Amino acid sequence: MYQTITSVHSYWAYVVLLVLVIATLNAIIKTLGKKEYAASDFRKALFTLIVSHIQLLIGLVLYVISPRLQLFSELGMGEIMKNSLNRLYLVEHPLINILAVALITIGYSKHKKKLTSHAKLKTIAIFYTIALVLFLSRIPWNAWIG
Repeated sequence: MYQTITSVHSYWAYVVLLVLVIATLNAIIKTLGKKEYAASDFRKALFTLIVSHIQLLIGLVLYVISPRLQLFSELGMGEIMKNSLNRLYLVEHPLINILAVALITIGYSKHKKKLTSHAKLKTIAIFYTIALVLFLSRIPWNAWIG
């Protein structure tokens, strides 16, 4: 079960990154080009919100069933923080990615309250770009690509 959820989490991450990149670039390009906000922009932002929340749920299940979780009781927090791989999987990756999903959620919610196209697109561009950078910074690249 652990291996299956690990695979689903890894493959779903491609979907999340693809959709997030599309929504982010769309918002940036339309903001800089002073284009109008359209229904397709809303759908892109919403779909990004949905796939990122699904990834978060998969990740939380994976975290709870992970054999690495036992390291907290076996080693303690101090030892986990000394080991870069354990720190990445047990602290940095979950924390930063939860923050990134929160930023997507905040950006999506805030953009709906804006009244002009420029403000809507700019809000999405800012929050989704920060979330994308956070996601990219904490992906365990060696395990994900290799």
